[in-house]
Amino acid sequence: MSIQPGDSIPEAILQYIEDGVHKIDTLTLFGDKKMVLFAVPGAFTPTCSERHLPGFVEHYERFREKGINVACMAVNDPFVMQAWGESQHVPRGLRMLADGNGDFARALGLQMDASGYGMGTRSKRFALYAENGVVRAVWVEAPGEFRVSSAEHVLEQLSA
Repeated sequence: MSIQPGDSIPEAILQYIEDGVHKIDTLTLFGDKKMVLFAVPGAFTPTCSERHLPGFVEHYERFREKGINVACMAVNDPFVMQAWGESQHVPRGLRMLADGNGDFARALGLQMDASGYGMGTRSKRFALYAENGVVRAVWVEAPGEFRVSSAEHVLEQLSA
C-alpha cells in the first residue's frame, strides 16, 4: 500500500551533491519543516525535463514564501541529478535528491516497473506535502499522465 495522509515519512537514505556527495536521512530531510517532495521517473526524460521540474523551478519562490522547502527525487545516481539540475537552472535550495536503488520509492509504496522501457525499477510520478515528517497530502499520477503532481496543482491545493 502506498503512503497516505497521516502516515509518517519512512526512513531511507538519499544522496545529493553539494561540494561533494552527501547522504541525508529522510527523517532529517522532512523533520521540523514543511516540505514538498516531487518525484519523477527519470532525470532527462521528456515530461520530467520539459514540464515537471521546470514548473517547480518557475514557482520555487512561491513555495518558499509559504515557508515550504522543495526537493526533487528520482531513481538515478547523485551525479545525474546534479547534472540535470544544472541543465535546468535549478535554484539553490531546491534539492535534487538521488534514490539510487529506489529504496525510498519502495518504502513509500510508489515504485513502478519501467523495465519495458529499459529503465528498471523507478519511482512513480508524484508529489507529496509533509509537515514535521508527517504526510499531509499525496498526489500520484496515473500512468502516462502529468496533472496532479505539477507545481501549479500542488500550489493550488496548498492554498485551498
